[in-house]
Amino acid sequence: MADSITEGTLKSWAKMVGERVEQDEEVASIETDKVDIPVNSPVGGVIRELLAGEEDTVVVGQDLFKIEEGAAAEGGSAPAAASAPKVEASPEAAAPAPKKSEPAVPAPAVAAAPKKAEPAAPAKEPSKQAASPASSPVTFGTAERSERRVKMNRMRLRISERLKQSQNTAASLTTFNEIDMTNLIDLRKTYKDDVFKTHGVKLGYMGAFVKASTHALQAVPEVNASIDGDHLVYYDYCDVSVAVATPKGLVTPVLRNTERMSIVDVEQEIANLGKKARDNKITVEDMAGGTFTISNGGVFGSLYGTPIINMPQAAILGMHAIKERPVVVDGKIEIRPMMYVALSYDHRIIDGREAVTFLVKLKEVIEDPRRLLLSV
Repeated sequence: MADSITEGTLKSWAKMVGERVEQDEEVASIETDKVDIPVNSPVGGVIRELLAGEEDTVVVGQDLFKIEEGAAAEGGSAPAAASAPKVEASPEAAAPAPKKSEPAVPAPAVAAAPKKAEPAAPAKEPSKQAASPASSPVTFGTAERSERRVKMNRMRLRISERLKQSQNTAASLTTFNEIDMTNLIDLRKTYKDDVFKTHGVKLGYMGAFVKASTHALQAVPEVNASIDGDHLVYYDYCDVSVAVATPKGLVTPVLRNTERMSIVDVEQEIANLGKKARDNKITVEDMAGGTFTISNGGVFGSLYGTPIINMPQAAILGMHAIKERPVVVDGKIEIRPMMYVALSYDHRIIDGREAVTFLVKLKEVIEDPRRLLLSV
């Protein structure tokens, strides 16, 4: 595991006692605060003992199972029978014998008594049963008021810690702007089929926003920086973290050296990382680092929002839904597809001038994508 990970939760066993496993085949899955990590068998053989149960906390270096190298699984239904009780197979297998020898123990007799008394109870109290509805003639909603308690997974716990750390540490401030998406939408409509035929990837809006953000980061280096003790660190490269929603929580895989990538390159890498995240195949290395983050709440319909800075980065861009609105264009009111964008930034590093300049640069490039070709 990564150096920052010291423990995890054993989420599931892929193999049970008595089952054959091949070398490098997955035996178990461990959930950490960043990713789910598979535990593969170092050799081929038969699982003889499981040393931890599902939902147990396990630490780095702990033994998880015993395997007999080179052994073959028993034929017929023997492996299934052995695997059912998992670690406590032998104690439970011996349990039936004492139960058969204790038919006269008072416990079974006491258990049998209520069975005879229960059917008689309704017969003795017909009047009470009939009176009950009369006393409450009107009911609202459902009679059930159930609730569920679900343990937070490690990723959600870690996300909670980092978000609160960000609020407690950064001098967070948010500035806004709006972008006319007309030209970018036209660009996408015109070339999306050609891009798919040539490169095998769907052309969306994230590629353009990542490249536009990279352009703005290079123009305003304060946004592409972080604090390290009493030093400011300015990055000459752009590693853009892209927030991706997964069933377990929000992850931020990193697009590295976006200053060297084209819009199509970005779209391909986003597609690859997004698929890995949804399939729980994302690795710690995929999420390590990052100098700037983009979060696209617009895919869920968000109109306006203030994203929380992804520490130790200095800023995060929030994209929102595209909505048609009346705007003034060359002195005339027109209906245009508009998007609000938000930049949350750490005021310890970035002043208002730099934050506003960043959004203006972003707006210029998105509204006129030809600027990317000319780097202006």
